[in-house]
Amino acid sequence: MRYTNVFNLIGSRRLGKSIWLIGPALLAAAAVGAQAETYERPGNRSASQILAPNQITGLHYRVRDEVVSYGYMHHYTVDSDFGTFEVTGDGALRKLLTEIPAIAALREIKKGDAFFNAVGSAAKAPIHFGKNLITHPVDTITGVPKGIFRIFGNVAESVTTKHDPSEDSRLEQALFVSTWKRDYCAKFKCDVYSSNKVLQKELNSVGWAAAIGGLTVSAALMPVGGAAVAVFKASRMADAVNESLNQEPPSRLRLINQKKFDEMGIPEALSKRYLDHPHFTPRHDTIIATALSHLSGARGRDVFLKAALIADDETGANFFMNIAQVLRGYHSTVSPIAEIREVGGFTVARTANGAALISFPLDHGVWSSRADRVLSAMKENYTDPKFNGRFELWVTGTVSPLARRQLAALGFTVTENVYQRIEIMD
Repeated sequence: MRYTNVFNLIGSRRLGKSIWLIGPALLAAAAVGAQAETYERPGNRSASQILAPNQITGLHYRVRDEVVSYGYMHHYTVDSDFGTFEVTGDGALRKLLTEIPAIAALREIKKGDAFFNAVGSAAKAPIHFGKNLITHPVDTITGVPKGIFRIFGNVAESVTTKHDPSEDSRLEQALFVSTWKRDYCAKFKCDVYSSNKVLQKELNSVGWAAAIGGLTVSAALMPVGGAAVAVFKASRMADAVNESLNQEPPSRLRLINQKKFDEMGIPEALSKRYLDHPHFTPRHDTIIATALSHLSGARGRDVFLKAALIADDETGANFFMNIAQVLRGYHSTVSPIAEIREVGGFTVARTANGAALISFPLDHGVWSSRADRVLSAMKENYTDPKFNGRFELWVTGTVSPLARRQLAALGFTVTENVYQRIEIMD
């Protein structure tokens, strides 16, 4: 059964449709063969049920109390000094809560003398529209005359490499705006490829100020001070990934990730289709390629990459990025991954210790009646001569008590909150 068949079985409502529909199916499917209890219906939850008090309210923001829950993912609304944001997924919320202080710090930069002087310098630059790009930024740079490309020489690779919509425009790369944006994101621990339009506007503003107004990072940070710059403890893999993201332009990241896929034995046509995918940013690509490369000796990594092609929005891309990271975490801390296969529309990893591992990023799963045949069919159809009969379900969040009981009755060992025990980048 392909993923699309699973969607048709469960429903068609869109909200990260490539993944949210699977969650209730995965948990509900175990009903077949188990002693049935009353099924649960997804219901909205309170932020206080999910988040710590210091996550609900912080400097410049507050998470609204009502959290929409679909039996798999949480959908949050966050009011801030910079507007209202909506995000789907606990990981997406954690990411947003690092972006809000970054926005505040970038706006603080724009109050300083160094930024003021950069605006003045830009007004005198030969690029006559330069001042407006700094003082009236947009989330993406558009409408700039293409002829300006001739002024700059460092664009050949960008011109010849297929472009992701998430990448900066070629003109920005030529003006080194991308480099400056990466420098600021390295300081504020934010994602330079984020879809957060408010963050991108502020990054573009200081990026243009640096590229054509001479604003340096050290001078820009003077009005910010140490307290406004977020500091997070990073793990070894996160350090390596962030170093690449901070230092390498998108075109170079593509080449690095392509090489990793080649070394895994993934067919070039498949890796190219994946790297051309519009919903996976260079950050998604780098995290996934790095995670899969850590599964040394595992067969079927091409199966995972092919499955990821179904993602049709950012939420779907995050879903597959987290699957890859959970697989890497299990491989490193429990037992090596021996083979990845598709069973009943899901990627199932057979581990060296003989277990069948289902990596499933969810926020909170309930016991639903929807598509209850899927997991039962997967369990029935999964065969491997080295399979020891043990199914393991690793979830990034939690499941309800009823879901936990029913899954246990079916023989599924559930490990919750795995993001607390293994390394996962949101």
